[in-house]
Amino acid sequence: MPEVTRPFDRENAGHDAVAVSAAAHEPDSLVAMPPPHSVWAAILRGLKGRCPRCNGARLFRKFLKPVDTCPACGQDWTPQRADDFPAYVSILVTGHVMAPVIIGLVQETQLPVWALATIAVTLALLLIIATLQPAKGGIIAMQWWFEMHGFQRDKPETRETIDEPVPEHLK
Repeated sequence: MPEVTRPFDRENAGHDAVAVSAAAHEPDSLVAMPPPHSVWAAILRGLKGRCPRCNGARLFRKFLKPVDTCPACGQDWTPQRADDFPAYVSILVTGHVMAPVIIGLVQETQLPVWALATIAVTLALLLIIATLQPAKGGIIAMQWWFEMHGFQRDKPETRETIDEPVPEHLK
């Protein structure tokens, strides 16, 4: 029978640390990270479909439907207004990727037109579907970072807001 570890057993403390660190790498775990240091870090989190603020939970509850609030950090995502911009980004990326593919297929193969059209349309649809959710996540993250549409982003603390005296060499 396998050994059962309990969170409060002192002799199993090492095993619990391994279980906690393993849970942190699961995609649905609610382990929050510090806020992003730049807009690019926030956009990267959004592209991955994670909360741009904490990276601790999923940003989407359905394919293109964002969660109302992040279960890890409590960020309200209802102000987002991505609208049609993710579709424009997906179409732009798809067009730039598909143009050389289509040119290569036409020049390097002797396929009939119906086969070329079938390949091109299928690849284009798959690429648009594959880029649509990451594009929306990145756009939501960008809106949050720049505080668009009513988002409020936590500002990093500065020396003036901390009750510590400023050292003489920094004045």
